Amino acid sequence: MPSNDVRILAQAAVPTVAVGAIAAVVSGVVAGGKGAIGAGVATLVVILFMGLGLYVLQRTAKSLPHLFQAMGLMLYAAQILLLFIFMAAFKNTTLFNPRAFAASLLVGTLAWIGAQARAHMKAKILYVEPDPSTSVKDEQPHKSGHSS
Repeated sequence: MPSNDVRILAQAAVPTVAVGAIAAVVSGVVAGGKGAIGAGVATLVVILFMGLGLYVLQRTAKSLPHLFQAMGLMLYAAQILLLFIFMAAFKNTTLFNPRAFAASLLVGTLAWIGAQARAHMKAKILYVEPDPSTSVKDEQPHKSGHSS
């Protein structure tokens, strides 16, 4: 992964982990140990789903840039659908508190999306890749026919 991608991943994952830790403490106080476990599992699920989605989106941007926007919309819709399916599958579990899990999943997802949006807005990413074969020193100024 290029450094910009890793930076965006870290800037999205760190706040999500912090929100997940807060959710685990609150869930532990409100729902006991099973609540804390549910919040921890939810945080891991959010980081896994959203991290993989970011990776897929960055790979798509590099290999098929003309599909980037459509792929982003489809990816976020698929992630929300998968998170909903995951919540439905564990609705009646006894491994952890399902309400704490669902609340932490929602809060973690919102934290990830907000942090990722902020990271993208702050990043200084070139939207045109410079040609690595030519260097700035080798280029001679060309006359364009316009006076400036």
